[in-house]
Amino acid sequence: MAAKHIFVTGGVVSGLGKGISAASLGRLLKQRGLKVAAQKLDPYMNVDPGTMSPYQHGEVFVTEDGVETDLDLGHYERFIDEDLNKLSNLTSGRVYWNVLHKERAGEYLGRTVQIIPHVTNEIKAFVYGIADYTGADVVITEIGGTIGDIESQPFLEAIRQISREIGRENCMFLHVVLVPYLKCSGEHKTKPAQHSVHELQSMGIMPDVIIARCDEPLEDGILQKIAAFCNVEPDCVIENRTLGSLYDVPLMLHAAHLDDLVCRHFGWETQQPEMAEWKALCGRIATLSREVTIAIVGKYVELHDAYLSVVEALYHGGYENDARVRLRWVDSEQLDDTNVAERLAGADGILVPGGFGQRGIEGMICTARWARENGVPYFGICLGMQIAVIEAARDLCGLQDANSREFSPEAEHCVIDLMADQKGEVPKGGTMRLGAYPCRLREGSRLRGIYGCSEIRERHRHRYEVNNDYREQLEKAGVVLSGTSPDGHLVEAMEYSAHPFFVGVQYHPEFKSRPNKAHPIFRAFIAAALEHEDRR
Repeated sequence: MAAKHIFVTGGVVSGLGKGISAASLGRLLKQRGLKVAAQKLDPYMNVDPGTMSPYQHGEVFVTEDGVETDLDLGHYERFIDEDLNKLSNLTSGRVYWNVLHKERAGEYLGRTVQIIPHVTNEIKAFVYGIADYTGADVVITEIGGTIGDIESQPFLEAIRQISREIGRENCMFLHVVLVPYLKCSGEHKTKPAQHSVHELQSMGIMPDVIIARCDEPLEDGILQKIAAFCNVEPDCVIENRTLGSLYDVPLMLHAAHLDDLVCRHFGWETQQPEMAEWKALCGRIATLSREVTIAIVGKYVELHDAYLSVVEALYHGGYENDARVRLRWVDSEQLDDTNVAERLAGADGILVPGGFGQRGIEGMICTARWARENGVPYFGICLGMQIAVIEAARDLCGLQDANSREFSPEAEHCVIDLMADQKGEVPKGGTMRLGAYPCRLREGSRLRGIYGCSEIRERHRHRYEVNNDYREQLEKAGVVLSGTSPDGHLVEAMEYSAHPFFVGVQYHPEFKSRPNKAHPIFRAFIAAALEHEDRR
């Protein structure tokens, strides 16, 4: 059976949660027994988000096969519980990059290169490609941005063409719109939604379902008005209200019969979705009996989306420990030895996440020292592990100027460095290690106990490594190098055996955590933080 295609667009304003709507629908269809693939088409001109500032774009999500992607793909993986791949994210920059390379290689045989058909054909090939690559029954494709953006027009034209090529019976359009509530008049306004749908229709795309984003419940009259003015069936306007937890959204959309509408459109006769496990998860979230405070010490704390997967993974760890995680955001640039105790007092656990560049590094180092000396659970991810190694080299090994070559190229003791086979080959616009790599865990280590196995695969996004020249000194000082590459060449994890919980990992475990299956390190970290809370 050829794959069906569902396209999700958004109107009125950005940030409506198209990704959550798409991910929730993916979960519902998967629970009906269908194989689901998801992808996002982003209109911005960057080739990928890998070199974009977290303040501009939020976190960069990395797939198992090493592609740097939009953060919405994290939502897809967490909800649908399927590993995404190289065909799951496409930007305008990548499209034009591919087209221009083909033009330079003579693949267009001297023809004039145009938006139609060359750019739209490139987009269509990508959309069709994921169906072939995954063997999915249904592909859910989200179009980034907002209807009316000039950058998104080639993508909209491409999906319009797809609907003609495969037939409207094999294609479905979902349009997510804002329905604002005006407190001054005490009513919802549908005009923005109407204008957005009319603009979409002017491009030749007729939405089959309209998802109305709102903060207050919508009256039936509002839903009927949207249906009448936007030319959809009365039952095809779905309310998507702001809820206390993202993970309630699939249940809300199921109650509104969104998955039934999809099956009706495609003529599918499937089982009702098996949502018992998901309902139990949402029930657990609503009745968590304890609270635990986790300090996230980083350099991008002004935009919480910069650490989106970390935050969600912390919440997942809390769910499995019957605890609501309260976050304390701490700007590492504002920390030093004189105030670190005051700023981190009352935290039950400290997490130092990934990042690049020198800004805020010294604040992170004094954070690692304070956590080590005061027995506070510490979890360092990527940069957070490198910070812990630098701190150990300075304070336990006596190497006062220990640093990373990334931050201090002229330092005498670069305990974090490029490997010999990397030097001279680091591209400015990318990273050296991306995607999943194996890691061997040391017998008897805390991490071995947490994972319950000797070898794991985790996703990476970094270029600097622990310098092997200092491994012996670090271990003599009490640092346990608990994870290495299978050949022993690269350090992947460190810990202190005498500390209640002090773990650093070079990889990004947050990318593989799921709401109903917390990553084991996050589960163990929250458990340790709760024990620390009890001791306090």
